[in-house]
Amino acid sequence: MHDKLREHIEKIVPLSDDEFAFVCTHFTLKKFKKHQFLIQEGEAVKYSYFIITGLLKLVHTDETGKQRIVSFAMEDWWESDYYAFYTQTLATMSLECVENTEVLCLSFEDYRKLCDGLQKMERFFLEKSNFGFIASQRRIISWLTSNAKERYEQLLKQHPALIQRVPKSLLASYLGVSRETLSRLSP
Repeated sequence: MHDKLREHIEKIVPLSDDEFAFVCTHFTLKKFKKHQFLIQEGEAVKYSYFIITGLLKLVHTDETGKQRIVSFAMEDWWESDYYAFYTQTLATMSLECVENTEVLCLSFEDYRKLCDGLQKMERFFLEKSNFGFIASQRRIISWLTSNAKERYEQLLKQHPALIQRVPKSLLASYLGVSRETLSRLSP
């Protein structure tokens, strides 16, 4: 499992064996079952998660109780309620397992120690944050300029494996359409 983390990090920064051993001391492995929550709205956000196996959904519930899927995260991806994680405030979103999931957990304290102790990791997290910011901007632009069919086609093109793993009802929520509309859009 740590091999996957090393491979992931080394896509951005190279690490010596000693450096990677230092990195590993900051993570803990946890396993979660399908439908189990890693984060619940209104609670403290203890970790940022690197997904080893499985699939997660990040959900925001509005004041009327309607749930909206903000994102999905699968193997080799990071996920958390990042606003709450970095500001050390209570979660405004929930993170739930769509499948049985195994993650490496990084606490905020360990994140800081890791960045302070190894400049390469500070660069790694900066790059990951930049890529995440770009993805968020692209999703916002897509919502503003694309219809449901175009958003579905973009999702198919960008993440074909995700389409096979996510139930249609969750995909519909993510795309902001009804289940019936999604059925008409999908081949």
